[in-house]
This record gives sequence, C-alpha cells and structure tokens, in this order.
Amino acid sequence: MNLGAIESRFADIIWSKEPLTTGELVKLAEKEFNWKRTTTYTILKRLCEKGLFVNNSGTVSSLISRDDFFARQSEDFINETFSGSLPAFIAAFSKRNKLKDADVKKLQELIDGMKEDRYDE
Repeated sequence: MNLGAIESRFADIIWSKEPLTTGELVKLAEKEFNWKRTTTYTILKRLCEKGLFVNNSGTVSSLISRDDFFARQSEDFINETFSGSLPAFIAAFSKRNKLKDADVKKLQELIDGMKEDRYDE
C-alpha cells in the first residue's frame, strides 16, 4: 500500500489527532492544504478504501497505527528490493551513509532485543 506525499501528510494529521470528527478533519485539511470539504472527503474515502482508516458515523480513527504502517512499508521495500535481506539493505545504505557510533549502538540494541524475544517464546 503506497501513499503519495499529500496522502501521507493527510494520514499524519489523522494519526496525530485521532479519533476526530469529520468536521474537525475538514477544518484541519482546510488549514493545512487549503482544501474544500469535498476534497477532504474524497481523500478520506480513498484512505478508508485502502484499509488505513475508518469513518464510523462521522468519527475517523485508524485501523492501522502509524508505526505499523511504516513497519509494513519498510518490510515491503526490503523484500522487493533486497530479496528480504536486512543485512543487504544495511550494507547498501552504509556504502554512502556511514553509520555513526550512536546508530551502531542502537542497531546492536535492537538486534540484542530481537534475540531475547525469540528465546522468550
């Protein structure tokens, strides 16, 4: 599921304010994008059809959290581009973007945390 730049910014508004009424969303989209009500409803409908959000009796909330959405996006990218290999992705990334000591430390903490989670199951 891909989002364009505007859809992504619109989704961020919903994720940051949810749950919110469609009236509140219309006002926020008018302020942020200078949209009319109909444009807001069109984009909201599109994102609901993609399974991101639900509009239940005028209250908009997410079906997928922002973190889960971007985790899925990352997984899809690595699967499609690097045959699912996270080490291949990191190797490609670090060729032009050297990892800072703090980044290496954080990555090591993540790896260590994943190891512990596997043994807890």
